[in-house]
Amino acid sequence: MPSPKLSIQTTTLWEYSSQHYGNTEQGSSTYRGATPSYVIWNLLQRYTKKKDLVVDPFCGSGTTVDVARDLGRRGLGYDLQPHHSGVFKADARDLPLEDGKADFVFMDPPYGDNLTYSGRPECIGELAATDPAYFEAFEKVFAEIDRILKPGRYMAVYVCDVWKKQGFVPIASIMSNMLAQRFLPVDQIAVVRGNKDLEKGNYHKAAEEENFFLRGFNHLLIFKKPEAGEVRRVRVQQKTENRDRNDGAGRSGDCGRAGGGRPDRSGGGRSGGGRGNRGGNRNRPGRS
Repeated sequence: MPSPKLSIQTTTLWEYSSQHYGNTEQGSSTYRGATPSYVIWNLLQRYTKKKDLVVDPFCGSGTTVDVARDLGRRGLGYDLQPHHSGVFKADARDLPLEDGKADFVFMDPPYGDNLTYSGRPECIGELAATDPAYFEAFEKVFAEIDRILKPGRYMAVYVCDVWKKQGFVPIASIMSNMLAQRFLPVDQIAVVRGNKDLEKGNYHKAAEEENFFLRGFNHLLIFKKPEAGEVRRVRVQQKTENRDRNDGAGRSGDCGRAGGGRPDRSGGGRSGGGRGNRGGNRNRPGRS
């Protein structure tokens, strides 16, 4: 049965009722953790043109390669455990590609060790999201994307947060902070999950009884690699805006000097996520 008609998503909440579009499959319906093909289709429609080189370092079942082909783009997929004839074996932290070759990079990496992708010790998917080595590995992945992506072009990360009895890991927030050290933020999309586990009553019962939330959406983080001088322009603009805000606060009355003017450094400003959480690493072979 044909899938519903595709259309460009125009809000920051995306939803489509099928894993695949059209009369055929993109990637494999039997591959656990495959990316919904409409997500990649939308990204390529917006951020690429025909004959552009689209790279996926976690290409798994080859969804990105198939969607790129459908749209007349050149798709290049890598994975430690390829499940598609068009995906080449390689580690996302060390891609066999020259500097500045990619017009767009998409990645749907492992969200910890919740699925088994290769069983190899070097696989990021063998690392728990609570392990600092998980994010340490992604620091290397993001550096590699920075290396292969052309200036002025875009990349996207499709990822889900993790909740386990050990606690909640806001993977998307941590990765967004990491990416912002190298790239310019463009937007963040919430993609409604079509996971069949969400239809199981026992899952909802457990979530209610144990007081946690099931993951109802994935994050789609979109960034741009700055062109020469672009980072400086953005930073100058931010400094100007910060100065204007501080000047405005200082002119708003004596309370600006008496207490409210200076941020309270004894609280949560520095504690928590930011730098400390950039330690972990987790790499899994392809999801898309």
